[in-house]
Amino acid sequence: MNILEKYDIVPNDEKLYEIAFTHSSYSAKHDLDYDYERLEFLGDSVLNMLVSEYLQNMHPSYSEGKLTKLRANYVCQTALIFYSHEIGLDKCVRLNLEDNSITDNEVLSITADVFESFLGALYLDCGIEKAKDYLSRTIFPYIKAKKIFFYDYKSTIKEYGDAENVDISYELLEEHGAPHDKTFIMRILVDGEDYGHGIGKSKKDAEQVAAHKAIERLGIDK
Repeated sequence: MNILEKYDIVPNDEKLYEIAFTHSSYSAKHDLDYDYERLEFLGDSVLNMLVSEYLQNMHPSYSEGKLTKLRANYVCQTALIFYSHEIGLDKCVRLNLEDNSITDNEVLSITADVFESFLGALYLDCGIEKAKDYLSRTIFPYIKAKKIFFYDYKSTIKEYGDAENVDISYELLEEHGAPHDKTFIMRILVDGEDYGHGIGKSKKDAEQVAAHKAIERLGIDK
């Protein structure tokens, strides 16, 4: 597997990496009893821990809240999709492309998943230090460069609400689409007044868009 050679990974158990790139649609088609979801679960925890450690060492004076917001930028789905495509993990995914229920958005989501599942496999196979070395070559350079993948508009407007003693809330206006490919429309209310609508593939994404619109309308300095 070229990706292993690229990052100087000498596998003890090659099967783990095979599992890491196997989507459930491929498993169903080929009657396999595994997919990447358990490794993704593990990799998510490893990713958050190691990025948290790196950020804490990099910014010893930052508060917990500021570190949390900063970490979100480097572990969000947009960032994981970017890493996967930069590294070439997206080309390793075993996916049943004949399954017409898998949308383009879901394929992008899968490329984010496999970044975490691969990290989970690496952690199990080679340990925490090798996982850290891998992130030092794939994610930490973007942290050093202060690359922006995601801005947490919801946290910004919440801070505004707390400071100004105004109530910030969100309301679902509409949702439509198949269960695996839904679209949500949310609105943000500032002291009960409608300050903007957002559309997204999840409620959280739609809330972020709505919060951004409210920030612009209110003239809040980000």
